[in-house]
Amino acid sequence: MRQRFRPVRLLASASLIALVAASLGGCTAMSKLSDVTGSIGPKAEAAAPADPARAVEVYGERYRANPKDADTALAYGQALRANGQHAQAAAVLEQATLANPGNKALLAQYGRALSDVGNFQQAFDVLSKAHSPDNPDWRLLSVQGTCLDQLGRHDEARAYYASALKIAPDDPGVLSNLGLSYMLSRDLPKAEEALRQAYASPRASSRVRQNLGLVVGLQGRFAEAETIVKADLPPDQAAANVAYLKEMLRRNDNPRGAPKRTPVASLSQPG
Repeated sequence: MRQRFRPVRLLASASLIALVAASLGGCTAMSKLSDVTGSIGPKAEAAAPADPARAVEVYGERYRANPKDADTALAYGQALRANGQHAQAAAVLEQATLANPGNKALLAQYGRALSDVGNFQQAFDVLSKAHSPDNPDWRLLSVQGTCLDQLGRHDEARAYYASALKIAPDDPGVLSNLGLSYMLSRDLPKAEEALRQAYASPRASSRVRQNLGLVVGLQGRFAEAETIVKADLPPDQAAANVAYLKEMLRRNDNPRGAPKRTPVASLSQPG
């Protein structure tokens, strides 16, 4: 049978940006409740529901009873983000930071929430207050890099990823973000190099696998791309990954089918 894909041309920058953002969609919606610098207080963390919707109910009730409590607001904001309620999470965390000025854990989560809703410059600025040059958090450096990438400032973004990698060498999340940064600027060989490094890590997520397959596919090596996205997976997951790859390549080959606006995404936010 002939290969179903047509050779994919690398399209104009705007189309590729939409494609990459689409490939990143859902990252923040799946964030863990522990994905932020700083810890949740013991009362908030006790009996934390695993289901995001249930967590929203539990922490929402506690938040309404005491909206100025930092630990409760942090847990509620995280639950809202994990449940995909990004605008509400940003609103809750904004009020919490006003009630608790200087709380770095809240600032970190608020910055992430701002990134979720596409306020990338404000997110970058807030995250800058959540840590300091003399005590940097590599996770926040990586998220700041994703904000810069969304703003089209790719060289600056890579400097942030480089700083993060000095603290957390070979972290697959940071390497994945670096690869996607190169992809956004249409340097596919460098994107592949970084994503292969990320993929080699035993801690690499399925998103890394998908993004590597996408970069390989964009270079016209479709059989290899399918092998990557299917490798060592159960049949149902392999089929889902192949469908994802085909959809992303279709969007790249058909700019009219690509989103008119870059979807909200914060690349791969390390947890």
